[in-house]
Amino acid sequence: MPINHEIVFTGRSNVGKSSLIRRLTGRNVRTGRRPGVTRKPAHITFKEMLITDLPGYGFLHGLPGELQERIKDQIVRYLEDNCDRILCAVQVIDARAFCEIVDRWNKRGEIPVDIELFEFLHDLEIDTIIAVNKMDLVDVGDRDHALDEIAERFDLLPPWRQWIDMIAPVSAKRGDISSLATLLHAKSRG
Repeated sequence: MPINHEIVFTGRSNVGKSSLIRRLTGRNVRTGRRPGVTRKPAHITFKEMLITDLPGYGFLHGLPGELQERIKDQIVRYLEDNCDRILCAVQVIDARAFCEIVDRWNKRGEIPVDIELFEFLHDLEIDTIIAVNKMDLVDVGDRDHALDEIAERFDLLPPWRQWIDMIAPVSAKRGDISSLATLLHAKSRG
């Protein structure tokens, strides 16, 4: 049976894309502590769906700038070439680092790569879920505030809970992925 639908996982290096895929599918997906382990799209088939782990973008420790740019171009090309079959994208972000990174880019007068990718996926009409990973590292009492701040950086008006069809707080490390699994299940049915 041919695969007609695909879910792509994208995000900065070391935000937990591969770990989330491993948790969701139970399949062994190559992961690493250092950025840049995934350097080309990695595919697995799961429940008649193609799951694609795209390389991380942003700073890739130890990789020459030319190779980093080639990886970014490869991500863009892959999304453009396959947008017709991509059911949705899961843009994985780090719950603790995301706002700081976005604010740093904004202060330099630059569009943060994360925001640029989110808008690019929207331009390609690819439905996108924001998987806010590493929520276990955010103090329990600060979680709603942190998620509101993240929503705001994506130009989604707080409170974040009005975006529960788009924002999934998760912890791949702890196996708390139910919000993402629920959204992916709904998208695959829908």
